[in-house]
Amino acid sequence: MVKIIKKVEIKQVITEQSKAKIKSNFFEQKMRLEQECQQLLFEKRKMLNKKGVPKQEIELRFQKEISKRKDEIELITFKEEQLEILEDGSEIVEGEVESLVEVSIGANWEQLMKRQAIVIKDDIVVRIDE
Repeated sequence: MVKIIKKVEIKQVITEQSKAKIKSNFFEQKMRLEQECQQLLFEKRKMLNKKGVPKQEIELRFQKEISKRKDEIELITFKEEQLEILEDGSEIVEGEVESLVEVSIGANWEQLMKRQAIVIKDDIVVRIDE
């Protein structure tokens, strides 16, 4: 017998409670990204004041990092809008975890590798889809 690792989707059933929790997570992520942008601007100004440093290279490097964070903020804003559209009872994929699967001689490979999902509603596992 051999053990292998298989990915299992985690789905969440949307409720008022889970919506509030997701919104809170989105808010925290956006705040963290905004703070990172402010920190990058501060670091950029500090670097630009140093002598002998190629200013154009600094501008480009910091602008790239700030743009990356602003793109993430836009994506989170889009996700917030999509969340508002979802009705209670809808299921969304929240992520995935790894599962240990035992493989032995004679086992049905297709059955072992069949896509699985764990469905959660308000932090309680409500079903496991095989």
